[in-house]
Amino acid sequence: MADQKTRIVRCPTCGKSLEWSPDYPHRPFCSERCRKIDLGAWANEEYRVPVSEDRLDPEAE
Repeated sequence: MADQKTRIVRCPTCGKSLEWSPDYPHRPFCSERCRKIDLGAWANEEYRVPVSEDRLDPEAE
């Protein structure tokens, strides 16, 4: 693996730029704190995965 280009990503919680490498074990988050903030948001149902209503109603077919 010769001369790989460094990949820079943004932390989804705080927006801080970080290198995508083993030096950042919490990636894509910049820290354990940002990772826990994101997990808390999921636990509080602040994020939701969209679901098609037709799939929930077995009689819709």
